[in-house]
Amino acid sequence: MAGGVGLLQQIRGFLADYRPRRLSQNETTPAAVLILIYERAGEPYIVLTRRTEDVEHHKGEISFPGGAFDPEDGDLLTTALRETEEEIGVRPEDVQILGRLDDIITITGFAVSPFVGLLPMPSYPFALNALEVAELVEVPLPHLMDERNLEQDVGRLGDRWWPILSYQYGDHRIWGATARIIKGFLDHLAASGG
Repeated sequence: MAGGVGLLQQIRGFLADYRPRRLSQNETTPAAVLILIYERAGEPYIVLTRRTEDVEHHKGEISFPGGAFDPEDGDLLTTALRETEEEIGVRPEDVQILGRLDDIITITGFAVSPFVGLLPMPSYPFALNALEVAELVEVPLPHLMDERNLEQDVGRLGDRWWPILSYQYGDHRIWGATARIIKGFLDHLAASGG
């Protein structure tokens, strides 16, 4: 596994050439999230949030900053950046966008477009929106790359079987769409040589 700087270079290289799969927005609600990466002490971290019990969807779950598209946004990248600023106080101008990953459909009917961005400073003055974010969860990327921290199962919802992925980080269980996005990101990164 590459070190922090090498891993960030690998991510940049993979995303520079990557053409994400985009899904039709028909009968789904368009949404976007930001996989925000920064480096601290030579190791890349991703920024996740633990949602409050007061939000409308996914109460108490670990997720990327992001949310539903607002027509005033104009595009999904703007949605991801707007939501990130609203939730954790990261200004759009402080984020260097590296690329976009494959869209996914959630079981709750959202078509989620994940964007990857670099926060070029190891210490950022995050400002959490107390109505939406209960806790900032900063996870070392190598922890997620270690297959021992990934659990794979299958669960039934209605008449369909769904793959259930989850990562464990301390007391936090990262699952659902967030885990699927992480796994897709890491699979593509590994295939590119990371």
